[in-house]
Parts: sequence; C-alpha cells; structure tokens
Amino acid sequence: MAVGLIAPVAMSAERDITKPRVPAGEIAAAKAMKPPVDLSSASVIAKGKEIFNGKGGCFSCHGPEGKGDGIAAAGLDPSPRNFTNPQFKTLRTAGEMMWVLKNGSPNTAMIAVIPSQITEDEGWSAIAYERSLGH
Repeated sequence: MAVGLIAPVAMSAERDITKPRVPAGEIAAAKAMKPPVDLSSASVIAKGKEIFNGKGGCFSCHGPEGKGDGIAAAGLDPSPRNFTNPQFKTLRTAGEMMWVLKNGSPNTAMIAVIPSQITEDEGWSAIAYERSLGH
C-alpha cells in the first residue's frame, strides 16, 4: 500500500532538466526571443505569480510553488518542469519558455496556453515569476 502512495510523488520529480522541450529545429529562434519587460521587476514577478496560480493554470501541474509537483503532475511522463531547481534558469532561456507557452511542448502534457488562456504579456509575467523561483 505504501508503494502506491510513493509512486505518484516519485513520478513528479523532474528526471532530466537538461533536455530541452523545444524541438531542435526551433531552439535557436526560441533562444533569440527577448522579453519586452524586465523579468527581475518585483511588480512583473508579482503579476506573474497571480497568473501562474490563477488563470494561467500553471500551478495544476507545476505546483503552487513551481516544484513540478502539482495535483495534475502525478504520472506525467516527462514530469513538469521544476522551476525551483537552480539549474533551470541557467539551462533554459526565457525565450524557450515563451516558445513552450505559445506552442506547447511536443511529447509532453504541456499544451499551448497563449492565446487560449493568457495573453503574451501575461505569459512573460508568468515566466518572470517562474524564473524567480530558482534561488
């Protein structure tokens, strides 16, 4: 019985943070995308947190603290990104993150949320919040 309770939690831990979620043919363009806002701005981060935990729905898979352990994360393969991992911000650019918000992530459960759920400006704010988590 304990094994059944442990398995979903173990599945929620991100297994390969080094693997990009943007297709190889798109990665250069994604990395070249630059945010139109200051991602270190406290007001942008605060707005992003509201979007992440609200209408963006990010918390359902990524968890309310961005650890990749949301209620919908159990059993997802690959698991949702853990934005609190200090390596994340050095390995993935804000542009790659925006590409995923606009296009979804092939071979994952991540769907495109722009423009169906949030605007591009809201997406940049959510990215600012996500990138602020890995200290």
